[in-house]
Amino acid sequence: MSDSSQPDPTVLPDLPALPGSGQPDVAARLREALLGASFTADGLLELLGAPAYAALARSETVPALRATRGDTPLEALVRLFLLQQPVPYARVADVLPLEPCLESGWLARAGDDVRATVDVRPYGGPGGEDWFIVSDLGCAVGGAGGIGNTAEEVVLGVGGASTTLAGITVRTPVACALDLGTGSGIQALHAAQHATRVTATDLNPRALHITALTLALSGAPAADLREGSLFEPLEDGETYDLIVSNPPFVISPGARLTYRDGGMGGDDLCRSVVQGAGDRLNEGGYAQFLANWQHVEGEDWQDRVRAWVPRGCDAWIVQREVQDVTQYAELWLRDAGDHRGDTATYQARYDAWLDEFEARKVKAVGFGWITLRRTSAAEPSITVEEWPHPVEQPLGDTVRAHFERLDYLRGRDDAALLEDRFRLVAEVVQEQIGLPGAEDPEHVVLRQHRGMRRATQVDTVGAGFAGVCDGSLTAGRILDAIAQLMSEDPVVLRDRTPAQIRLLVEQGFLEPAR
Repeated sequence: MSDSSQPDPTVLPDLPALPGSGQPDVAARLREALLGASFTADGLLELLGAPAYAALARSETVPALRATRGDTPLEALVRLFLLQQPVPYARVADVLPLEPCLESGWLARAGDDVRATVDVRPYGGPGGEDWFIVSDLGCAVGGAGGIGNTAEEVVLGVGGASTTLAGITVRTPVACALDLGTGSGIQALHAAQHATRVTATDLNPRALHITALTLALSGAPAADLREGSLFEPLEDGETYDLIVSNPPFVISPGARLTYRDGGMGGDDLCRSVVQGAGDRLNEGGYAQFLANWQHVEGEDWQDRVRAWVPRGCDAWIVQREVQDVTQYAELWLRDAGDHRGDTATYQARYDAWLDEFEARKVKAVGFGWITLRRTSAAEPSITVEEWPHPVEQPLGDTVRAHFERLDYLRGRDDAALLEDRFRLVAEVVQEQIGLPGAEDPEHVVLRQHRGMRRATQVDTVGAGFAGVCDGSLTAGRILDAIAQLMSEDPVVLRDRTPAQIRLLVEQGFLEPAR
């Protein structure tokens, strides 16, 4: 990494100086010591127990404090890095390379004790890797208590949004990946496992510095770190195979906090990120985002978000949640800890949120995932849907398979479709719904137990077709057999059934038998 891509430690009001990122030997020694003491995701769960471990995600530290009253090395590290408690110098000296950590800024003296200058949180990678996510003190988990510091350029650690994006990202080997708005570096850390080169950008120089720390402490390759807003740090014509972003998507009346407030009106920042990605993707490349969008009076939200999709890209947009404007404002006021402050200030800020929404005629805000894929197809496909139900994570393979099915269907007319063979996807079950004892069910439902975990209602023909799809017969021959059994005209059945077959393939119930 060049000197220009590695920001100097940044000192901001109410935020401590950061450890130096130019001493990889210290980070390596610290990592070795942390692993030696079982300061890992599995080690924490074993030490704290599930209830105390889960309480940390709610910003509740009392259970973890009670569980670390002993004198083991692991307990000392939990108190030091997770709970931000002072720990006696002599006790830490037995566990960590103490003097190098003090000199490089990972730790600071406090009389006879030492304190951590950053939050260091163990994080288990998808392949069982032991990683560490660095963030500002008290800002690793957020939760009902709000963030631990409201300085404008504070850097948060891993939250639900971060892990959601990491889980839905397509993980195929690529030459180059871009983490737009990197924050604490979790997306860059994931991308470093399957991308030859990772570029990470952020408007906040403190975030870039913390990303460098996260990568170094996790034993990952350094990233190309660039300061600037959105795509501005990129050179003309610079493109990528993968773009990921958990942007500052909060629709707010101002830009108080860099990590969440984009500083643009309404949902313009999310629109800009999505639209700008089209020209930055290589053919076949993916861009994956989390986003918020406005539900505006008199406007279909699906039309609004569909209009964001850049030309030359397939898109799959999934709305996971909708909140009315009062719920939304309260969520982010609590996120900033405003509910714990002066009542009049809280009410004034609440009013400002509602004034902003009223001026824009916004009735609710949607949250979800947006995936783009660069395609040379003459007519790109755009799928916009609402799916608030539980899904299986990680979902990256499901996302990739969705676009592969689009390619398959786009390349076949109905006649070609009927000449192909299909298989019912594993772990799809059929449910029949009707009155007890009735000769025929009122409804037949196919249900997935993997991926998106969809359920779809099918008619008798669809159920019969799916039930015998084992790859041995063409779709046309199966329909001819069904027509004979049902005393129907096979030509009519062949004419009206391809649409249902296409839907079952598109939604992942059937797959081509290749």
